[in-house]
Amino acid sequence: MTGTDIQQAKAFLEAGELVAIPTETVYGLAGNALDPAAVLSIFRVKNRPAFDPLIVHTNAFERLWEFVREIPEKALVLAEHLTPGPITFLLPKAESVPDLVTSGLDTVAVRIPRHEVSLSLLSQLAFPLAAPSANPFGYISPTTAQHVEQQLGKQIAYILDGGACEVGVESTIVGFEGDQVIVYRKGGTPIERIEQLVGPVEVRAHSSSNPQAPGMLKSHYAPRTPLTLMNDFVSVPHSDRIGVLSFQNDYGRLHQEILSITGDFAEAAHNLFAAMRRLDALGLDRIYAELVPERDLGTAINDRIRRAAAE
Repeated sequence: MTGTDIQQAKAFLEAGELVAIPTETVYGLAGNALDPAAVLSIFRVKNRPAFDPLIVHTNAFERLWEFVREIPEKALVLAEHLTPGPITFLLPKAESVPDLVTSGLDTVAVRIPRHEVSLSLLSQLAFPLAAPSANPFGYISPTTAQHVEQQLGKQIAYILDGGACEVGVESTIVGFEGDQVIVYRKGGTPIERIEQLVGPVEVRAHSSSNPQAPGMLKSHYAPRTPLTLMNDFVSVPHSDRIGVLSFQNDYGRLHQEILSITGDFAEAAHNLFAAMRRLDALGLDRIYAELVPERDLGTAINDRIRRAAAE
């Protein structure tokens, strides 16, 4: 069932059910983060491996003290300037957070989404929400309520429709080791913006197994159709069974998605997952994807494209 009733979503969540919620990044599959049974349902519905931890969502940074033990000074600086927004903090977890949420790790990933519908819902709940992307594990993340309905509609109680997601790629995940800020996942907050606030960061964005943070697996965000990185357009076969995903170039192919004709990174990020879905729905033999310039949100876009292409 899809609708815009926040009170209905609240009632389902308080009853231990799962609800898809909108955020500025992608739609999340949400359940009570402090209820192990609800968290287990998230893993079951997504078919997500238990070693891949979840992100916990709340409506205000002050509420993090309910489920973290410590907040480093640099996290406070980043929070002051970047929350609510597409940034997630990896912090020492409190006893109240079930080990299932963190895959047994001593840290929990937490964030405050920048979406008025989800913030309104979260402000009315007595508990935070664990909410990975509302899609089968490893597949393209959903950026509209309709995407969720197509994939998980019959398995969850309610889809709270908040329109199309503004950012379109997942949040940037940052952790802290002493005075060093670590980026565990590139995302909707550019690394350049983080470095403006706290100085140089270290990037550890991939893990083949036992990831330290959500979204670190090498192969992820992938369509069912095989996807190959495009080194140059000349190498792309001439066939109506081939799809092309480009940054701003129009290559004149029958099955083509252009992320941003003007070369705008924010527009490209917003369009990425929906464009991949449209190509995937055509039943093609292969999709060739073009990387974007490696700066600003381009680093997050390229991260998703490379992982979609990973074996």
